[in-house]
Amino acid sequence: MRINWNSTLVRDSGTFKMCRSRAPPRPASSTPAIWADRAILSALARSLPALLRRHRLVTPGTLLTWHRRLVRRKWRQQPAKSGRPPLAEELTALILRLAHDNPTWGYVRVQGELRRLGHRVAAATIRRVLLRNKIPPAPTRATEHTWRAFLHTQADTLLATDFFHVDCAITLKRLYVFFVMEVGTRTVHVLGVTTHPTGDWVTQQARNLLLQLGDRAHPFRFLIRDRDAKFTQAFDAVFAGNGIQVLKAAPQAPKMNAFAERWIRTARAECTDRILIFGQRHLRTVLDQYATHYNTARAHQSLELRAPGDDPTVIPFPAGRVRRRKILGGLLNEYHRAS
Repeated sequence: MRINWNSTLVRDSGTFKMCRSRAPPRPASSTPAIWADRAILSALARSLPALLRRHRLVTPGTLLTWHRRLVRRKWRQQPAKSGRPPLAEELTALILRLAHDNPTWGYVRVQGELRRLGHRVAAATIRRVLLRNKIPPAPTRATEHTWRAFLHTQADTLLATDFFHVDCAITLKRLYVFFVMEVGTRTVHVLGVTTHPTGDWVTQQARNLLLQLGDRAHPFRFLIRDRDAKFTQAFDAVFAGNGIQVLKAAPQAPKMNAFAERWIRTARAECTDRILIFGQRHLRTVLDQYATHYNTARAHQSLELRAPGDDPTVIPFPAGRVRRRKILGGLLNEYHRAS
């Protein structure tokens, strides 16, 4: 019986059956051929002696395959880039800026504004840029008014009010300070200081504020306050009678009344935490002087480093001599040009 090398005999029920097994795997080379070796073998294949050609490691077909592969690699060209060139980073930033600053502008409106600025961009490209940065279309974007955006857009028509307390130095009696801020100009009005703030007292201070403002109260449309029990319905009615709508901040959300909270921190850091308060009259005198300094002489970052009472159209000229004026016994300083 003739048996191939890749066949085996299996005994079954007293007889031998021929079973063909899987061919053994090719022996793995210890050092795989690299393209440099293949190129040398392809080039020297015909120059080898006949004895070596009979015992070479690869077949002629493999050498030809390597040769064709080397030729394709030599003459292969880089594919030309298709499509339009990407937008410049400055133009992308400008598109995002126009979309953020103008929530009601659609893709075509942004495209028209860019054309007026000397940039020709397709509306579809503007759409891809906004969607890639997770900015919704104009109808959706225009209705997503955040509290922060509301405060910025309505700053000139906003009033903000709140309380803060100061403890006396000797008696340790707690005094409560009631104030109102004009958000647009950052002007602060210290309305009163008391040891027992009641709803009637707060309501009367609101009436005094409207009398003090006079005709200047007409531009204001909103008053932001927290949900303190001292702000009664009578307090809200005083402002409603003047056409001012009262907006209540959410519970435990001081950032919704951020302007008033920031003034409390500033007043404490610059004034009340640096001086000993001996009584109600003393605190009222100190806060009146500090409020005057705050409204007329203190620079504000939000007002381009101007004081609330400064005229924005006046450009001061440099002076040769500058004089200092002490406020609250030297606790604060004001500087003025010498005449």
